[in-house]
Amino acid sequence: MRRSVLGLDRVLAVLLGLILLLAGIGLAAWYNGTLRHLFPQFPKTLSTDGAGDVIDTSWWPWAIGGAGALATLLGLWWLIAHLPRRGVGLLVLPGSGKAGRLHVDPSGPTATAADVLADTPGIRTAHGKVQRDRGQLVVSLTATMDPRADLTEVIAATDAVATDLNAVLGRDDARARVVLSVARRTKTQPRVR
Repeated sequence: MRRSVLGLDRVLAVLLGLILLLAGIGLAAWYNGTLRHLFPQFPKTLSTDGAGDVIDTSWWPWAIGGAGALATLLGLWWLIAHLPRRGVGLLVLPGSGKAGRLHVDPSGPTATAADVLADTPGIRTAHGKVQRDRGQLVVSLTATMDPRADLTEVIAATDAVATDLNAVLGRDDARARVVLSVARRTKTQPRVR
């Protein structure tokens, strides 16, 4: 979620809270007669006859329909604005300056790192994604390994892939997370005759 959306949420929450507080105080003061005592011109009872006249007009259904459509669009925008956005777009590389900016799309190096990790003996599959997690740039590699795989070889390969990926991205704020899961069954090797 962006900071502008959070700021708008906070401002609207404060305004709504103030409106509800003032409306509650006003209704309580009207109910016990304090409001009429302070402002004698305030009526003792409220009439809804004027509202009935407005509802009977020909433009009322159109106005309510338009207000409903606008409220629906605002509600959809509010929901979409609150969707978590953890994906990462283009990253600015070191060496960027006033003369120009160097950008890299992190999905390419991440996919390549996952392919290199998948080529490691004992690793069946590997996938990668880049996201922002608690203000940090995190490259997540998820791999499934064979139960009989040599764990020291797999760990050495994951360390090498993470180091290479960090060198390719060239960013000090990038962190690597490698999640290894073990397959339930060993893969049967084809028989050679």
